[in-house]
Amino acid sequence: MSRRLAAGRSLLGRRIDRESPVTFRFDGRRMDGLKGDTLASALLANGQTMVGRSFKYHRPRGIMAAGPEEPNALVNLGSGARLEPNQRATTTPLFDGLEAESQNRWPSLGFDVGAINARLSRFLPAGFYYKTFMWPRSFWKHVYEPIIRASAGLGRAPQKPDADTYEHYHAHVDLLVVGGGVAGLQAARLAAVAGAQVLVIEQQDHWGGRAAVDGGTIEGEHAEYWVQRTVEALSALPNVDMRTGCVGSGVYDHGYALAAERLAPAERPGAVAGPRQRLWRIRARRIVTATGAIERPLSFAGNDLPGVMLASAVRDYLVDYAVTPGDAVVVVTNNDDGYRTALALCDAGIQVPAIIDARSRVTGDLPSQARAAGLRVETGSAIARVTGQRRVTGVDICPQGSDGTQAERLACDAVAMAGGWSPVVHLWSHCGGKLLWDEATASFRPDPDRPPLGADGQGFVLAAGAANGEGRLGPALVDGDAAGRAVIAALGLKLPRGTAPAPQARAPEEEPLAPVWIMPREADAARRSKMWLDFQNDVKVSDVQLAAREGYESVEHTKRYTTLGMATDQGKLSNINGLAVLSDALSAAIPEVGTTTFRPPYTPLTIGAIAGEARGDLFQPVRRTPMHDLLDAAGAEWEPVGHWRRPYAFPRAGESTHDAVMREVRNTREAVGLLDASTLGKILVKGPDAGRFLDMLYTNMMSSLKPGRCRYGLMCSENGFLMDDGVVARIDDETFLCHTTSGGADRIHGHMEEWLQTEWWDWKVYTANLTEQFAQVAVVGPRARDLLQSLGGDIDLSAEALPFMGWAEGRIGDFKARVFRISFSGELSFEVAVPAGRGAEFWQALMQAGAPLGVMPYGTEALHIMRAEKGFIMIGDESDGTVIPQDLGLDWAISKKKDDYLGKRAQARMHMASDERWRLVGLETLDGSVLPDGAYAVAPGHNDTGQRNMIGRVTSTYHSPTLGRGIAMGLVLHGPERMGETLSFAKVDGSTVEAQIVDPVFYDREGARQNV
Repeated sequence: MSRRLAAGRSLLGRRIDRESPVTFRFDGRRMDGLKGDTLASALLANGQTMVGRSFKYHRPRGIMAAGPEEPNALVNLGSGARLEPNQRATTTPLFDGLEAESQNRWPSLGFDVGAINARLSRFLPAGFYYKTFMWPRSFWKHVYEPIIRASAGLGRAPQKPDADTYEHYHAHVDLLVVGGGVAGLQAARLAAVAGAQVLVIEQQDHWGGRAAVDGGTIEGEHAEYWVQRTVEALSALPNVDMRTGCVGSGVYDHGYALAAERLAPAERPGAVAGPRQRLWRIRARRIVTATGAIERPLSFAGNDLPGVMLASAVRDYLVDYAVTPGDAVVVVTNNDDGYRTALALCDAGIQVPAIIDARSRVTGDLPSQARAAGLRVETGSAIARVTGQRRVTGVDICPQGSDGTQAERLACDAVAMAGGWSPVVHLWSHCGGKLLWDEATASFRPDPDRPPLGADGQGFVLAAGAANGEGRLGPALVDGDAAGRAVIAALGLKLPRGTAPAPQARAPEEEPLAPVWIMPREADAARRSKMWLDFQNDVKVSDVQLAAREGYESVEHTKRYTTLGMATDQGKLSNINGLAVLSDALSAAIPEVGTTTFRPPYTPLTIGAIAGEARGDLFQPVRRTPMHDLLDAAGAEWEPVGHWRRPYAFPRAGESTHDAVMREVRNTREAVGLLDASTLGKILVKGPDAGRFLDMLYTNMMSSLKPGRCRYGLMCSENGFLMDDGVVARIDDETFLCHTTSGGADRIHGHMEEWLQTEWWDWKVYTANLTEQFAQVAVVGPRARDLLQSLGGDIDLSAEALPFMGWAEGRIGDFKARVFRISFSGELSFEVAVPAGRGAEFWQALMQAGAPLGVMPYGTEALHIMRAEKGFIMIGDESDGTVIPQDLGLDWAISKKKDDYLGKRAQARMHMASDERWRLVGLETLDGSVLPDGAYAVAPGHNDTGQRNMIGRVTSTYHSPTLGRGIAMGLVLHGPERMGETLSFAKVDGSTVEAQIVDPVFYDREGARQNV
């Protein structure tokens, strides 16, 4: 059985601290481990060989690998708010108090009702769901779907909000090295000494890859010592950043890469302050993928039983954690690397009953060492089947060329299988890198002539070491050295004179492997139905062969028909074996069959890491103006406006929100009110072609605007629909400041940049979004000028010096300010912009100086009422993405002097210029009530679909305290030609309300109040 080797018996266990015990629980059972263990190594040390159940047949599953390729050992980790499903035990560091629970079983791991599926396997072949769930059609909703939904998934989804935090980090480097093995370290070392800014990331918690476990020497000493010295040298350089526990997740266009870093230490994650994980967003001029290789399993009957493991994983657990998977381990292999595991087991005192080698002739260094150690080596042999129920009890061995019926029984409690190595080509392939088939290693490797291409047409990703098909120690170092030198040349750097060549490495010589996809080669149907390819999804050799017989010749179709490679390991262990079985069934070469598509992420990312700080009540952070805290203290009721929070109203004690709004409107009309207008977009447009540019963006002419003056403008999409409005101020001959709606600043700035970069790229124009650089206060009402003048300053605020739609710059009191004489209320109004850092101070100064004048803050609802009283449109109310300026009676804001503007040609289309469009009017109810918002005007009769005949709708509606009655604006068919006509508007309760069509300007039609 699996167990921990005693300290006195072995010097193994270089990753564990035997003096630091920890306790953890698995399925409620208390177990002991050591600091440095992974959950997987600790489970094996406790004799817990069976750790889960397969998805389809619920067969017993044990630990198979030692890294992120593990398909079986997935657990629910933690509990409550820190429950994480589908966490790999092989990559989970052990910490004191860890809680883990096996998955996909009920009621327990030992007794699982779902195991009945294994008895019914002959009725559940590949693709059975496509055939079964099609008929009868009525069964889908009430029979099939409920069963499928209940059966789907592996782990248990968390029921509570995640208690941890996550963050994103942006990095710009010359070179990103993904993988901290010897090849990656050598490439990073060369680039670093040449002066490049280097980031090295490694998914494991240690450097060196497999070098320390697999042995060999570099520069005459054990490879582990070279790794230690190289890491120390790199860590001391200021231009190098090194991160362990950081997985390269994806490579994208333009040198963009993602990496997920585990930040919480091995102690209880909930006890640490700070984020649990960090998502790196990396821009790199060059990327070296030194991601290593993954050992392949072998396909023989019973290769899924707990106790059957990859030979490299057996070696890892033995050397790193002093854990053996059994007391008698049979090694089955088709290459020399399997002998490394046999020798390591022998050195640790573990019995190796036999080494089963499928090759007929074996004479390399490692097999010779095995024979010298007295190990039994069976060449040209195979495992006919593994015996046992819930774990290995023995194997039957037979000739590889046979059908397996004549076999010898060997007693053992574990099997180490070595089927060759597949380079980790995922990151290389994410951004379009192509692969070629390497016959010598029976694997796909990166094609150096077809790398991922950058914007300059040059390859920006290089593969190195085992990821490039160079799996042995010496060639891997040389390959990493070559990659480093290629990067240096591409970056235009130079190595210091006298830089040494690639370090010399020595390791046993290895003979070529023999590709073995089915063991034994002539196995009958019964055995092939027990040879597992995808261990999590229960895909067998027979399933792939069935798919081929049923016409699934495309590997992508076969993948979906059988679910091969669709498990959480995304085919890391199963893909090559599955491709080989499919190609054999189709009598085609493996390169002709091809590979499935490699997509990011390389390993699963948590939703928390993807979201980062975008979590909680809102997906995006709330934006607050500099005056937010002051307004909150004044009793503001907040409403969302885009990403901002703006005061809706300021109700006083005992006052309803409605009454507060009425008070705010009356006070602003009669005395003076203050509005926080900081959220309005402020986009600077500058350059020799700035006027020309704005003429194309706005419907009216902006290039003719004089410095010191403002002009209201409308902006349309290329389809002619109104998308934003605002006031444009000309600062000087080449500079304009464009105001936008609160929710439109980022969108309009992006709109500007899109046209500049894609259509008018040669125009000399620069834009900058200055919205958050300034605090802006609207000082509104008959006493607005008195309030500002009471603060003092050097700006002449008289009507003669600063007329309506003008602006001036100077000082208001002690504040450097820019004052705009614009009005959205119809009253005397000054919008004052001051630096954002002094916004709160300026607001306080206005409130203090305005107290004798009756100053009050007002909110967005009072603003909307005053705008409606003046007939001013509101983007998002009067416009909804289908409205053009002509619908709103804004023909006066459309220049007839310009040849073109965005949307002009679209507005000339027949349906846009039609007389049948709904147009803006004012509406007054006959009884003085307030029309329902969004209510439709209905005419007698019904349309072709049987619905009531609708001829208009309400766009904005309010009670006006100024007029003492309800007012509204709406879009009505032939509206301006129907003045005085009465319309019926439908209410939710089925009744109607009568309203008369009137002019949309309800108050101060001549504009006398704003021009004083």
